[in-house]
Amino acid sequence: MFNFFKRKKDKDEDEIKKEEIEKTEEFEDVEPEEIYEEAEPEETEDFEESEGEPEEFIEEFEEIEEIEEIEPEKAEVEKPEKKGLSFFEKLKEGLSKTKRNLTEQIESIVFRHRKIDDDFLEELEEILITSDMGVETTMDIIEYIKSETRKRNLTDTSEIKDVIKEYLINMLEENEEKIDDENKQRVILIVGVNGVGKTTSIGKIAYRIKQSGKSVIVAAADTFRAAAVEQLKEWCSRAGVDIIASEQGSDPGSVIFDAVNAAKARKTDVLICDTAGRLHNKKNLMNELSKIFKIIDREFGDAKLDVYLVIDATTGQNGLIQAKLFSETCSINGLILTKLDGTAKGGIAFPIVNELKIPIKYIGVGEKIDDLQDFNATDFVNAIFE
Repeated sequence: MFNFFKRKKDKDEDEIKKEEIEKTEEFEDVEPEEIYEEAEPEETEDFEESEGEPEEFIEEFEEIEEIEEIEPEKAEVEKPEKKGLSFFEKLKEGLSKTKRNLTEQIESIVFRHRKIDDDFLEELEEILITSDMGVETTMDIIEYIKSETRKRNLTDTSEIKDVIKEYLINMLEENEEKIDDENKQRVILIVGVNGVGKTTSIGKIAYRIKQSGKSVIVAAADTFRAAAVEQLKEWCSRAGVDIIASEQGSDPGSVIFDAVNAAKARKTDVLICDTAGRLHNKKNLMNELSKIFKIIDREFGDAKLDVYLVIDATTGQNGLIQAKLFSETCSINGLILTKLDGTAKGGIAFPIVNELKIPIKYIGVGEKIDDLQDFNATDFVNAIFE
């Protein structure tokens, strides 16, 4: 009896649970439909209203495609304008950081000081020194300003920038070296520490000389540095000039000897000789350089010999130190200033020329083969101060 009532009770409870589950399922089934019915009309109406949009969308998309097709053509038209920049414009752009470091600071103190007095000159002196002008060149500029101020009776600080430009242009031009005999065969010996851009400078100089209508041979006498010969061959290929080379580790003197005899036999206008990167304290390398000088003097004494030192403009005062050390070891009569583009230390050109009395021959403001140009004092100063 107890079991009967228990089973009946259990059955009643099961039926109650079953009814609750069915109600729950009905509720769950109904709820999504109710939600859907509430949300569906808006979505349906939106969809019905947008039935005409695909065609409009396609038309808009086609218009975008047309614009995208036109833009590259515009870009191609603009490219030649950029390529057509004059070297002065390239120089001005390359020296923009140097300009900000020097000229804008000068303009700042000119704005603050209306009168040329000791306070103004003291601030100007500090700006010049910190802009890689060097102490000696800065003192010369200050003395020149004082002298010209008295002579011209200058009082306004706005006139000082022109006085500085005048001094710098005159100083650079005074140290320029003129080539007496253009028809004489020449040997250009390139020296400098590793990493300053000797190899690329040689390729660019060779290109410029060939473009002027003269014949060129390059001697790959840097046989110490790995891949130096291969790099120079690549640059000579770009420039379209001949190269005399040997295997890495071979005697540099023998390469110079072969190149000199090739230049004499072919009556080549200019022989450009690469040399190993060296410092004053590398005795073996300096002895090797002396050997090269002797070979050139003995085998090609009739040619005009130029020794050009390559200086990396980004090194600032270190470049001046390098120039001093090399000038103590060999007779340098020309400078090649590289990597002027993007550096704030272009002002280093002035103390090198002023203190060592060595003219700048070439300046580089880019990596392309035509980005190394003959140095022009007026253009260089104007590019910084304009």
